[in-house]
Amino acid sequence: MFQITISERQPSTAALQPVEMVERKGLGHPDTICDALAEEASRILCRTYLDKFGLVMHHNVDKALLWGGISQPRFGGGEVRAPLEIFLAGRATCEYRGVVVPVEELIREHCISWLGSRFHALDPQRHVKFHTLIRPGSADLVELYLRQEQTGIALANDTSCGVGYAPLSELERAVLAVEKTLNAPDTKAMHPELGEDVKVMGVRNGETLELTVACAFVDRHVSDIEDYVTKRSKLVSLVEQTVRAESAMSVHVSANAADDIHSGSLYLTVTGTSAEAGDDGEVGRGNRVNGLIAPYRPMNMEAAAGKNPVTHVGKLYNIVARRVAETLVEEIDEVGEAYCYLVSRIGSPVTQPQVADLRLALRDGGSIGTVTPRAEHIVRDQLSAIDRIRQELVDGLITVY
Repeated sequence: MFQITISERQPSTAALQPVEMVERKGLGHPDTICDALAEEASRILCRTYLDKFGLVMHHNVDKALLWGGISQPRFGGGEVRAPLEIFLAGRATCEYRGVVVPVEELIREHCISWLGSRFHALDPQRHVKFHTLIRPGSADLVELYLRQEQTGIALANDTSCGVGYAPLSELERAVLAVEKTLNAPDTKAMHPELGEDVKVMGVRNGETLELTVACAFVDRHVSDIEDYVTKRSKLVSLVEQTVRAESAMSVHVSANAADDIHSGSLYLTVTGTSAEAGDDGEVGRGNRVNGLIAPYRPMNMEAAAGKNPVTHVGKLYNIVARRVAETLVEEIDEVGEAYCYLVSRIGSPVTQPQVADLRLALRDGGSIGTVTPRAEHIVRDQLSAIDRIRQELVDGLITVY
């Protein structure tokens, strides 16, 4: 049995502070590309292991580096002169009981397919060069991992912690909504000039939301400077419309603020991502598990993408902690805001953390004594559902970036 501690905290949600800042790096940002490909590599390995062996084997493919390329964009269509290069490294089970798993080939093929299906102007066969650098895991960690086959109990392969909070503030919801709207398939169909490399920085100053959006434009869909300015104005309008659906606050939007129209210095790309021309990326430098970079909230610096979904608590506990916090707010009326902190101990069952610590901001009339039994039940229920989380990760129903 593990320890659950529950304490009351004063409401200190970011939304109550005079100033709040929130960032999201979109799908085509070099850091997010690294996170996404590491996670896709883990998913294809999980599915392959399940098909071949009936269980997910030991792996962690959570180290990725994107080395930006060289391009020459121009109105009507430019060229990529040197491809961006992606180095995906990690540990994986390459052979089990005499059966060889073509790990590097699987990862390379799956990552190329993923890029091809998410980017409308980037051709992964021509614009990307892959380097897969996978070796077997250390003997002690593999042995620890394989104990689950004998006991049926997944054991934590690290001593790590996770954190989650709920609910999201208006600014957090708005920043998420803007990036997801700009990268939605319907938006790309209507505005093919908008690339996937979208970065949204939101600042709430009192009751005013100020969003700075950087969006790579695809050169083949822009005829000249006047056309660029017109389409950039449409981008601003689309962002404003999206934010107003999430918040009634005053909204000010700036798009591609570094442009210098008079000199012709514009955010113009061939492929829709800055990765084509020298902007590099790395796993773990971008969004946290909830899709945001929120410095006014507690954050865990764990790079979750690419870690195995069975025993790596650095990944699982961030997801569970978020779900605990969300469920507390949704199911207990007295809880206005919830924070959940989980810490593991290597070698212990993943469903048994050392400590689960809850910090709750209660509404008027609520008391810790009243909510404690229900809160403890939610913690245990969510931890017991780790198998379900594992399957959702394998199926791609949960993103960690």
